[in-house]
Amino acid sequence: MTSLYKRALDGLANMIDAFAPAKTAPPRTLWAFIRWCLEGSWRVILWACLVSAAAGTMEVVSAWYLGVIVDSVSNSGDPAGYVATYWPLLLGYVLFFLAVRPLAFGISAAFNGITLPTNIYPLIQSRLHRWTLGHAVTFFDNDFAGRIAQKQAQTANALTMTVTEIINAAVFAVASLVGSVVLLGAIDWRIAAALVVWLGFYTWMIAWFMPRIREKSKARAAARAMVTGQVVDTITNVKTVKLFGHTEHEDRAALNALGLFRERVLEFGYLSTGFRFALMGIAGILPVILILGAIQLWRQGAATPGDIAATGAVAMRIAQMTGWVSFTLMGVYSHVGEVEDGMRTLTPPHTLTDAPDARPLPRIEGRVAFEKVGFAYGRDTGGVDGIDLVIPPGQKLGLVGASGAGKSTLVNLLMRLYDAEEGRITLDGTDIREVTQDSLRQQIAMVTQETAMFNRTARDNILYGRPDATEEEMIEAAKQAEAHEFILDLQDHMGRKGYGAFLGERGVKLSGGQRQRIALARAILKDAPVLVLDEATSALDSEVEAAIQDTLDKVMQGKTVIAIAHRLSTIAAMDRIVVLDHGRIVEDGTHSELLDLGGLYARYWNRQSGGFIGVAEAAE
Repeated sequence: MTSLYKRALDGLANMIDAFAPAKTAPPRTLWAFIRWCLEGSWRVILWACLVSAAAGTMEVVSAWYLGVIVDSVSNSGDPAGYVATYWPLLLGYVLFFLAVRPLAFGISAAFNGITLPTNIYPLIQSRLHRWTLGHAVTFFDNDFAGRIAQKQAQTANALTMTVTEIINAAVFAVASLVGSVVLLGAIDWRIAAALVVWLGFYTWMIAWFMPRIREKSKARAAARAMVTGQVVDTITNVKTVKLFGHTEHEDRAALNALGLFRERVLEFGYLSTGFRFALMGIAGILPVILILGAIQLWRQGAATPGDIAATGAVAMRIAQMTGWVSFTLMGVYSHVGEVEDGMRTLTPPHTLTDAPDARPLPRIEGRVAFEKVGFAYGRDTGGVDGIDLVIPPGQKLGLVGASGAGKSTLVNLLMRLYDAEEGRITLDGTDIREVTQDSLRQQIAMVTQETAMFNRTARDNILYGRPDATEEEMIEAAKQAEAHEFILDLQDHMGRKGYGAFLGERGVKLSGGQRQRIALARAILKDAPVLVLDEATSALDSEVEAAIQDTLDKVMQGKTVIAIAHRLSTIAAMDRIVVLDHGRIVEDGTHSELLDLGGLYARYWNRQSGGFIGVAEAAE
């Protein structure tokens, strides 16, 4: 029996594919967006509605049974023989309350407690998360990370609550009300008409309050998200806050966001209080009208005592249910407001997409070509302009220039974090816009100055370069990056050690040099044909850099390398050096050729202090 019960619950739990991907982009209108979120679950939602409606009719059947029992008692002239005469009625009454009614409510509860929330929330969240990941980096640059995450969770949770509450309350209530009208109509049409008129006033009140509640809820959700975004932004940069002594400043910023949130909560509270007052007033009218009406009909001989009991039970149940349903609807409209607020943030169209016929990029030899490439971030000036640059397979190219010269812009265009506004970029002759973004980036390993670490284990962070690598390959990559020894000494706050230790958010528990060595290990493990080093050794001390340089020399063998560095000594041995100035290529040659040229590169080299391009050069 236990096994059968468990299988039945498992069947209910798996009626919806909780991680089914969406087939289209999310619409930007509310009801179309809701349909998109719930696509694939509608059949199960319909079944849940039918079960909830069946449970709702149980309330009416209960009232009807009460009336029948009262009439049977009133009509019985022999109390001692009552059971013998009416035992079939009493048996049906017992079976209804001990079997039929509990079964209907139990199945309804299973749909609302097991089938729907456990599947709909991950269904919506996974779809929103997939869509969010597809946005260009500018989408994330223009918002708080915490706010985006909050919007995802808020929208998924609000829509899940909307579905379950509508089924649990609205569908249940409609079935109960329709059944009540039918039951009262069977007693006397005038009592049924009184209920219908009351429902008209009740519906009008709901229609007046709910849109206003929705708007107030939307404003409250937006203010709450801003609080989350502000707090997460402060905590993420807490070391900077402390270094600059701006605790009070950040506290004031949080208080300002909280003050706005409090105002929106108060506005919502004022409206909901008025709604509750109006609700209690209209709910109190119903039992008065129906019960007194039934008594009047009884006085006229048009109703029985059982009819009065049934009418009273219906009236009291509807009056109680009115408050429950109304507050549920208020919650639903609040949730809808939150869904709408989240929809506005999360559903803008992707600005950088794969072409409809994009194909995976096969393994390349590593020929990189920029053909008259121009990009200015949508502005009139800045970025790069008219870049013609061919890097043969296996060549090691150094990119040099003052800050803002366009070095990182070129690399970002190669990685297709942005699309070139003019010209094109090719890999082995293939336009990078003709292949899928993921397959393109799988061909390029990149190590940046601002190394990105996940709050995961050291092992997970290194394996991010190639998740299917073996443990031995992962450790060998760490050794080549001079990271193995310090990783073995790691221990997090939970006592996890070595490669199993968590690195903290953004790798905060590591020094800058340690983060760069893990990033190097990740790139080494990836073993891509193109390697991009953007200030990859800038956080390393001279001793570690010297040790890693030998490794890098080995890793770079046979690869096309693009290295950016302000410390020119790190790229002097490159096969070729390209100098950028104000977004254009101004010099191109080997280290010795450029020194002999006596141009900008030679000035950089001669004026360096400690091996860095001077700040003064950036101003020239």
